[in-house]
Amino acid sequence: MRIRRITIVNIRKPVEYTLNEELQWFGEALGLFGERDRDRSCFRIFIELLKAVRITGGLTSDELAERLGLTRATVIHHLNTLMDKGIVIHDRYKYVMRSNNLMHLVHDLQQDMNRYLDEMKDVAEELDKILRL
Repeated sequence: MRIRRITIVNIRKPVEYTLNEELQWFGEALGLFGERDRDRSCFRIFIELLKAVRITGGLTSDELAERLGLTRATVIHHLNTLMDKGIVIHDRYKYVMRSNNLMHLVHDLQQDMNRYLDEMKDVAEELDKILRL
């Protein structure tokens, strides 16, 4: 079973509402920028996969590496991160967005979070009974 880590970062929306600013905010809110990812490779991969939704559906790691001028190892590392976060899936040799648009992606992530929180509530209730809290 793959461990899923859903990250939501509460940051201010940009004052400037350009497409790039909105996409950057969206990526940051999903935690796509890490301390070590100074050239925003993960975000760039996310954008390429987003563009591919309309055209090809998905891309291979080699195609992503070539398009972005990154090593295949870097691409694979970030694809694994995107899969761990539930944003990307691997389907027949290609990596694809989990959902065919951003609204569906947010909806799917919200359902995942609600499901995990419901499980946590059940365990918390059981632990409270055992601990008599």
